[in-house]
Amino acid sequence: MNMPATKIEVETAAPARAATPVVAMTPKRPPRSETYARVVRETAVRVIPPLVVIALLTLVWELVCRRTGSALPPPSKVFKDTRELIFDPFFDHGGIDKGLFWHLSASLQRVAFGYSLSAIAGIALGVLVGQSVWAMRGLDPLFQVLRTIPPLAWLPLSLAAFRDGQPSAIFVIFITSIWPIIINTAVGVRNIPQDYRNVAAVVQLNPLEFFAKIMIPAAAPYIFTGLRIGIGLSWLAIIAAEMLIGGVGIGFFIWDAWNSSHISEIILALFYVGIVGFVLDRLIAGLGKIVTRGTAQS
Repeated sequence: MNMPATKIEVETAAPARAATPVVAMTPKRPPRSETYARVVRETAVRVIPPLVVIALLTLVWELVCRRTGSALPPPSKVFKDTRELIFDPFFDHGGIDKGLFWHLSASLQRVAFGYSLSAIAGIALGVLVGQSVWAMRGLDPLFQVLRTIPPLAWLPLSLAAFRDGQPSAIFVIFITSIWPIIINTAVGVRNIPQDYRNVAAVVQLNPLEFFAKIMIPAAAPYIFTGLRIGIGLSWLAIIAAEMLIGGVGIGFFIWDAWNSSHISEIILALFYVGIVGFVLDRLIAGLGKIVTRGTAQS
């Protein structure tokens, strides 16, 4: 027969061990000097190589073009001839006699308007072609034919239709940059994983919710690839179009400098054209990286 526990046994039972407090250890931050040194090293790795290449190319250009009979001026003469344009890009003497800032500004305004129209229309048509088999069969052959037409081939037709240089240049930008946006958007929509579509069907998303929550986020890397190609084509197209339509613009500035035999001004303008094109590409790439959380190509 089992005997009940005595009072003494109950009272002398060992008490439970109290839990010892746990102190969270925060990681030790590196000194600011090390952080600054790391930033300087990373910046140097990115900046020094292109600077070295540019310096070598400039030196070769100087040596080659300083020879007697050279058709192109060396960098030293380009700087001497265009010093006023470099240090005073904001002058405005009326008409087309303006500084490079105003020419670049006029070109960028045309690009902004035409490119915005092509981005809106291109994404919409790309979604339609990528989502609908019938739309792809009907429109894709037409797009493939039209996109092979050179940009300047559209200019006479646009001048005949609009009878004005400004809308004609904007139309050339639009028709040149829309094709890569359409094609890349369509590819991105067609490559949406089937699992995403299955989830959308399970939670019963309506078409608008599917477009906003599934389609656009999944296809965004492809869309921004098309947008980057499109902004580059837009900048190329406006330079060529402005050479023919005249007025204020960096393309017309280059053509006018050629007619005046100012080769140094042409070289300076080409330098600005390249810098602006690079900045536009980086802006679209940076925006794509933010929107896609780093999945778009940089």
